[in-house]
Amino acid sequence: MTKILALDLGTNTGWALFQPNESNDGYQVFSGTINLKNDRFQGGGMRFLRFRNWLDDINYQKDVSSVYFEEVRRHIGTDAAHVYGGFLATLTSWCEDRKLPYQGVPVSHIKLHATGKGNASKQEVIKAMETIGYQPKDDNEADALALLELIIKQNKKGK
Repeated sequence: MTKILALDLGTNTGWALFQPNESNDGYQVFSGTINLKNDRFQGGGMRFLRFRNWLDDINYQKDVSSVYFEEVRRHIGTDAAHVYGGFLATLTSWCEDRKLPYQGVPVSHIKLHATGKGNASKQEVIKAMETIGYQPKDDNEADALALLELIIKQNKKGK
């Protein structure tokens, strides 16, 4: 498998990166959360510029091969929908520019794989990731890890 970046897009973007070991059949997973909230002195587009710069940095360091993101179909509010749309536009244009394949995965599929329930709570997803050995710092990182685990499983089946 190649280097896979999984993202839970939002103001606090969760991320997880799969990196195969060259020496054996094992792999490493790196993960975290990026806070992309603007401060009161920044224009509305700054969060998207910081996100694009972060994508450039992680790609430079890890040479990403494909990108998966949590595909959200419903938002609690209009502002959340606008922010998500901005991150999605930034991500997909960034991938297109680099000819990187990308794909959205519905939230319910990720939760179903992680917990056995398509409508699992944030705490249930965190607990599921802890059960398999991860230590997510918040639900955003847990969601990215759950997405990455789903993609890893699908890729193993495809072999």
